Amino acid sequence: MHSIESIASTAAAAAPLFASTPPHDRAHALVAVADALLAAADELVALAQLETGLAEPRLRGELKRTAVQLRLFADVTADGAYLDARIDRPDADFVLGPRPDVRRTLMPRGPVLNFAGSNFPFAFSVAGGDTAAALAAGCPVIVKAHPGHPRLSDATHRVVVEALNDAGMPAGTFQIVHGQDEGVALLNDDRIRAASFTGSVRAGRFLADIAASRPRPIPFFGELGSVNPVYALPSAFTAPTDAASLAAGFATSVSNSAGQLCTKPGFLFVPTTALNDVAAAVATAVASVPEHRLLSPQIAAGFATRRDATIGAAGVSTVVPGSLRTSDDGEVWVTPTILSTDVAALEAGGDALLDESFGPLSIVVGYTDVAQLATLAERLFPGNLTSTVYASASDDSAPLTNLVTVLSETSGRVLFGGWPTGVSVTPAMHHGGPWPATTCDNGTSVGTAAITRFLRGVAWQDAPQHVLPPQLRDDNPWNVPQSIASAGESAQWGTAV
Repeated sequence: MHSIESIASTAAAAAPLFASTPPHDRAHALVAVADALLAAADELVALAQLETGLAEPRLRGELKRTAVQLRLFADVTADGAYLDARIDRPDADFVLGPRPDVRRTLMPRGPVLNFAGSNFPFAFSVAGGDTAAALAAGCPVIVKAHPGHPRLSDATHRVVVEALNDAGMPAGTFQIVHGQDEGVALLNDDRIRAASFTGSVRAGRFLADIAASRPRPIPFFGELGSVNPVYALPSAFTAPTDAASLAAGFATSVSNSAGQLCTKPGFLFVPTTALNDVAAAVATAVASVPEHRLLSPQIAAGFATRRDATIGAAGVSTVVPGSLRTSDDGEVWVTPTILSTDVAALEAGGDALLDESFGPLSIVVGYTDVAQLATLAERLFPGNLTSTVYASASDDSAPLTNLVTVLSETSGRVLFGGWPTGVSVTPAMHHGGPWPATTCDNGTSVGTAAITRFLRGVAWQDAPQHVLPPQLRDDNPWNVPQSIASAGESAQWGTAV
């Protein structure tokens, strides 16, 4: 095991070498990592099953997603548009006085510390989205492994390092550490220039405060807590089968991976007139859900405490009690718990009801006035990864318009007629949100925009060609897109409107 000093110094030494790697070479390395992970699938999935209790089909799908993320960022890197290379030619006739030669681009921040998540042992862990985005940006990565799957973390690290080495990337481009103290020590190290995190609000806030209070503060991109409310408007209930269809999708979304998903819907709002039908349909839908192991006894203890507090809150009724069973090896197996209440009791319950329950628990809430949903959403749920709306396609009512306006301000992703537990790995995806969903509401951990978190803008003025980064040179050796403002253009600004 290497010391914290040697790990940090190795990453710092690798940073300028990796940053100067041509984008196409870095892209080939990312594809090599994706290929290597898939080639090692049998070994990695078996370890993930053993350490997390997640099902093999889920894990194989997640490993494929991890490879797809890497391939997506390979294309982003090879294209070079992410560098945002801008060139302003010298202009003696510039409308505000002579303009110098100014050239701006995005540059890698330097070594990134990535605190791996537990609930996605591939896609948000050692080789997950944060790692892929940082490597694509040209930043060396140090992963602080999650204690919930240490053997998988080491195996994944080995596969990634071998692939990067074979692709000719600098030594120290990718490293791993274990232990909370080690992670905190690295976060405090001046050679670390950015950090990412997936986990609880409590732990995320602790780490974010460290990052902000350093002598040289650094960006901290944390994905923390989210309850992902779902709002079914009256227009969603126009057919006798609508309640059953809504309940079936809701039950599946709540119970997937035992509810241990950051986008699990924690609340489903329905008109009071439909509450009984929806509750009955949900009870039917979850009756066939088999028990599922929680990720760790620690997570199970937290879920049990939240479940007991929520069930015992005033004004809450139990639709499906669910179950918790501790096996001989100390692991906890659960089935979904579904509760119901009304808006008044939800507001009165405060944090006891509104806080996230990390596990298969959700609350169906009856409301009487659809016009109040927008105000309710703004007051009770100011920051979430997702919010979802169910309404008829022809619904163009003011309550719907007002609700969607509020949700766009309080959520990173607004869904219509779907379920938030499916996060597509696509260029346009945004997986972030206002606090406490994340520590940076303009950042995303999924989609190609995730690369910008690990880049910073730098401008060069009247610099000779040989000192410019390749993407800003006139000969453009990396052959990346350049946005060029030629002399004389300023006289025409504003005339095209």
